[in-house]
Amino acid sequence: MTQPFREGAASYLSPLWPELKIRFERDHLSVECGRSYQTLSNAPFRGGPVHGERFVNWKVPLNYDCTDPAEMMRQALNGWGYDPQTTVGLQTAAHLTHASFAEEEGDECRLFVCASAGTGNAARAGVLRETFSAYEPGTVNIILLIDGQMTESAMVNAIISATEAKSAAFADLDIRDHSHGCTATGTSTDAVLVAVSQSESYGRVHRYAGVATTIGNAIGRLVYAAVHEAVRTQGER
Repeated sequence: MTQPFREGAASYLSPLWPELKIRFERDHLSVECGRSYQTLSNAPFRGGPVHGERFVNWKVPLNYDCTDPAEMMRQALNGWGYDPQTTVGLQTAAHLTHASFAEEEGDECRLFVCASAGTGNAARAGVLRETFSAYEPGTVNIILLIDGQMTESAMVNAIISATEAKSAAFADLDIRDHSHGCTATGTSTDAVLVAVSQSESYGRVHRYAGVATTIGNAIGRLVYAAVHEAVRTQGER
């Protein structure tokens, strides 16, 4: 685990995945892959099953308009000089300086996780609460890059394993639902992005990514570590 941007660094060089271009700007974090990746996410900009070359986590401004998050993101991407057609965009109100990275080389894959976190709207799934229809900025955002081959169903499985790991980190840190006082499972506006290279240089296709598989176990451990660090340190300078 590491939080390179807390000390003022403007970029991060992955020791396992040096071809990734990871940069921190004043109001956003950018991960550029240099090629198209198959993605699945609930991102407010180009979410769902798409392809992307760049993944951006944007700390939204105070004048953020939650009625049209995609259009606001498109305008921001154009302002930064990024191609909206090849970018998937997450949005957050959390400190990006405290984004945490974790990575590992494993069974026919390389894995890279970036997590940003705040718990101001911590919530527990499964209890009755006040709800809303408009999108508001995400608080725990997880970017999971996988250099390997996966089926689409395994990508869904990866999102499940990542979400379970996030909830486990919340439980172990005793993060509470502010409305009910019980242990939170996340926040009310979390996002998960899974991006897979589908590189044929790997000889096997991962068809499952549950916590008992090699890749799912690694995903769970890395996401847990990154979320735990980002949440644990959110109030530190």
